[in-house]
Amino acid sequence: TIRIREQRKAKKIKEKFNLVEPSLKQKKVMTWWNEGSPYKNFEGIISDGSVRSGKTLSTSFSFLEWAMHSFNEQNFVFASKTIGSFKRNILRDLRKIAKRNGYRVRLKTNENLIVISKADKTNYFYMFGGKDEGSQELIQGMTLAGVYFDEVVLMPESFVSQAMTRCSVEGSKFWFTCNPGSPFHWFKTNYIDLAKDKKLLYLHFTMEDNPTLSLEIKDRYKNLYTGVFYKRYILGLWVGADGLVYSFTDDNLIDIDDIPRCDKYYISGDYGTQNPMAWGFFGVKNKGREKYVYLIDEYHHSGNETQKPKDDSQYADEFIAWKSKLESEHGYIQFAIFDPSAASFRIALQNKHITVRKAVNTVKGQSDEIAGIPLVQTYLSNKKFFVCNRCEKTISEFYTYAWDSKKLERGVEEPIKAFDHHMDKTRYLFNTVIGFEKLIEGPVSKPRGT
Repeated sequence: TIRIREQRKAKKIKEKFNLVEPSLKQKKVMTWWNEGSPYKNFEGIISDGSVRSGKTLSTSFSFLEWAMHSFNEQNFVFASKTIGSFKRNILRDLRKIAKRNGYRVRLKTNENLIVISKADKTNYFYMFGGKDEGSQELIQGMTLAGVYFDEVVLMPESFVSQAMTRCSVEGSKFWFTCNPGSPFHWFKTNYIDLAKDKKLLYLHFTMEDNPTLSLEIKDRYKNLYTGVFYKRYILGLWVGADGLVYSFTDDNLIDIDDIPRCDKYYISGDYGTQNPMAWGFFGVKNKGREKYVYLIDEYHHSGNETQKPKDDSQYADEFIAWKSKLESEHGYIQFAIFDPSAASFRIALQNKHITVRKAVNTVKGQSDEIAGIPLVQTYLSNKKFFVCNRCEKTISEFYTYAWDSKKLERGVEEPIKAFDHHMDKTRYLFNTVIGFEKLIEGPVSKPRGT
């Protein structure tokens, strides 16, 4: 009977999910394409919603299962913003699940190719990054049987459209996962809002749909976000950002005499020659399992503002003098962090034996324009990030750093690119030294199927 078949399917799914009973939505993700499903003739599936809701890996493994069940000797694509982000966020766990369920998995790194076999079937899964408009050229000319788009809201529409166009094999389907963004985003208006017309199964996830998360872990994640990012990443709502980027108040200001001795010190900077060169001296204090961050001092020089531009060598000499003074007053500085575009300045510092790291500016689920903003706001809201009241340039930017309202109307979410250099240096520090993964200390329950 139909009921017995469904029970058998559920049992198999449970075994694949490491003996954790899947939620109803995870079961639907895993079975929507099966014979007997009312959705089997749909063109694809969209799984959106909150972080840690169990949507990403369950959807990606269902994509793999569908491909291996339905095709042989065909090409497929796993697409993410970058190939690196796909490897970090999905591939590791996906390989474990696949091997546990009898698949042979071979990774050909030089070809960005995953060859997956089982019994007498073999299929080819290419990894692609869709980070900008030029990415569509990489996928032109391919013939595909299906595409899985991870964090599709971070990709340009041109890349997604081109990849979908390449799916010309009979029976091909599309698979999408994402966290919500602006309600004007092209994926929201052209796909989610039109899912029924496009014959796409739309499933909206929250953390309640992940059966492996304890109440403690759910609460821990809920405490990470505030404002618009809480609505998106916890409630899973498509809401727009508006007004000032940060909720910065006088409670986030501190006198120099009230800053404690910190456990570690760092310098983080945003690079400029004619535009401002902005550096920040940060201290990180551990209090039990909590981290507190202090911006203790800042450096600012603008060639345009002063009509006295400086080259890398001059800035490097000033950096060494500034760093030496800070170390004599506060203690050893672990390393310096500079934005990815500051290659020449990083070399100038390294030639003077300064330890420099390239800033992290890629965060899962966030565009490069806002990467790290939710993390900074989390520390501000929870009174774990304080700015010394002598850091006037940084304070001024906190009170004026705003979303670009004209771009928001087009679904593009970016802060106004002006007077933002100290905001960028702050994001770089949090992305590189703190990070959400480091913020959530202790074991986080993570099944192999979520």
